[in-house]
Amino acid sequence: MPDRLLIDLHTLPEEGKNFSGELPAEIFDLTPKDPRPVGPLAYDLYVQRFGSELLLSGSLSAPFEFTCVRTIHPFVKTIRIEPASFAVEIEKEGVVDATEAAREEVLIEFPEYPRCEEADVPMHCEIDPRYLAVDKPAAETLDTRPRAAGDDRWSALDALDNLDPER
Repeated sequence: MPDRLLIDLHTLPEEGKNFSGELPAEIFDLTPKDPRPVGPLAYDLYVQRFGSELLLSGSLSAPFEFTCVRTIHPFVKTIRIEPASFAVEIEKEGVVDATEAAREEVLIEFPEYPRCEEADVPMHCEIDPRYLAVDKPAAETLDTRPRAAGDDRWSALDALDNLDPER
C-alpha cells in the first residue's frame, strides 16, 4: 500500500486520469484525544490539470473510532465524502503530492458532536439519567455547604475601601 497520493504531471494525460487505492491510517497523525482512525483512507479520484491546479473529484472514505458525547461509549463511523471535489496547487512541475489535501477533506467532515446513533452500526444513544439533575425527583435535593460561622474573609476586602487616599 503506497503511503502517499502522488500524481506525476509528466504522465498525466490532458483529458485526466483515474486514481484509486488506499492510504495508511497513519497519514491522519491525530493526537490520542482525537478520534482514532481504524482503517485506511480509501480513494477513487479523477484527476485533471487546469493551469496551475489539479482538480480531484470522486470519493473518499475512512473509518474512525469516535466517543459518543451522550453515552461516552466508543463507536465506529466511516467518514464518506461522495462526491469529493478539491484542488491542489501545482508549485513545480514533476510529481504533486495530494495526500495532505485528501487528508484535510476527511478531517473537516468530522461530526462536531459525535453520537453513537450515527455509527456504522447504530446503537441506542441516551444519556444515563443518573447524570441529569433535571430528571431527579424533587425529594432529592442537592446539599449546599453552609458558610462557616464567623467567616470574616469578606471583611478583609471591605477594609480595602478605606485605603483610598482621596477619602
